[in-house]
Amino acid sequence: MSYHFEFGWLLEYYPEIIKGILITLELIAIGGVLGISLGIFCAWVRALGPAWLKPVVATYVELIRNTPFLIQLFFIFFGLPSLGLKLSELTAANLAMVVNLGAYSCEIIRAGIQATPKGQFEAGESLAMTRFETFRHVVLVPSLQRIWPALSSQVVIVMLGSSVVSQIAAEDLTFAANFIQSRTFRAFEAYIVSTAIYLVLAILLRQVLAVVGGFIFPRRAAR
Repeated sequence: MSYHFEFGWLLEYYPEIIKGILITLELIAIGGVLGISLGIFCAWVRALGPAWLKPVVATYVELIRNTPFLIQLFFIFFGLPSLGLKLSELTAANLAMVVNLGAYSCEIIRAGIQATPKGQFEAGESLAMTRFETFRHVVLVPSLQRIWPALSSQVVIVMLGSSVVSQIAAEDLTFAANFIQSRTFRAFEAYIVSTAIYLVLAILLRQVLAVVGGFIFPRRAAR
């Protein structure tokens, strides 16, 4: 049985594809920046923070890392309204991505902190810095430099995982693909195109993160 490929619908549905791409980029931009920021804070708490806060962060990290992202998304979008907090589809998707990436990046960044030589902490103490000041000015950048490739990979993984936000009708790229195939009945072509776009986005995101790493860590880029 032969199959006739048909991509003529691309001209008719390109606005939906472009909108889906832009929303996917928005999700990864917001989720990436805020998620990594949350991860840095949580890594500081787990490595150097106050003792009373460590169990709270450890529970959050273990809970997120051992439950499916889709369940976390459903809990935020469908569960929180039961507590009186109703979020839009896009806001819920952004929040879920921040919470998810925050937990995973916490452990990656903590590994970089734990690899920091004790002499750097002692140097901060000798300058009368607090533990937080030592972390911010002495430890953070070298730690991020060590784990930047792993952190970049995690950001890409989260970007690809964002495809499930279409399950709550957030109009990302996968939502656009689902919409197009429901109208054209060309599922094979619709998902070939969306797969190709995700592939290009993942490659470009890795390149952007490599450039950002080269900007933040110029000594590393010069090696």
